[in-house]
Amino acid sequence: MTIIQKNNINNILSDLGRCIELISIDPNFNNISIGLYEKNGIYTVWSFSKVTGIKERIEEVRNQLINLGGMESISGTYNKAKYPNNQVFERPMKFLIKQAVEKPANYRHSTGPIKIKDLRSPLEITITPKQANSSNIYEVSASLPATEKNSGDSVSGVHTKPEIRINAIIRGLIKYGNMERVDNTSVKFSNGEKLDNLVRLILPYARNITGTQDMLDADSIKGQMTTNTLGFANQE
Repeated sequence: MTIIQKNNINNILSDLGRCIELISIDPNFNNISIGLYEKNGIYTVWSFSKVTGIKERIEEVRNQLINLGGMESISGTYNKAKYPNNQVFERPMKFLIKQAVEKPANYRHSTGPIKIKDLRSPLEITITPKQANSSNIYEVSASLPATEKNSGDSVSGVHTKPEIRINAIIRGLIKYGNMERVDNTSVKFSNGEKLDNLVRLILPYARNITGTQDMLDADSIKGQMTTNTLGFANQE
């Protein structure tokens, strides 16, 4: 790589801002690497690849940030998006760009209540959006799935302390969703935003803090290999 090429890359990276996450392989488009960058609350999807169709692919990924994460597009751009008030989220964006790149372009979250099967108990975890003091909050509850309620079991009978699992989920939402605790059963985003799709995206990671951290560590190593070893700036 020549000095001029290095300077051009450095100028581009300076304009893009800090790298939030680098996906080393896009399984849906020629196995290129795609990065998500943030500067002043504006997120940019970028790749140094020059393969045919790269602009259209970048736009697809940007649109998935909107569809899956509740972001807003930046007028006149194909690769930029933001949250209301240019809110900056760190951890959630790692999960969002991962799904935006690795899932098919037509993938969408399920509709209806925000709920998921717990991994450490027979309980079903539900997150209910509510309003409190002009702010949007998310209340976490645990209950038996409908198929098991008919057996006559109670929540306390199946899991003696469901509040332990609720607290664990809340800790996961705080850790991986950049959310804040409201009380023993509720959390919110720092400015009280209503971002239901982002909560849907975070919940599977929040229910398994240890497993999610292991995944993040592995992804970090892959990202470092791509940046430092594989020369992603020269992809063609």
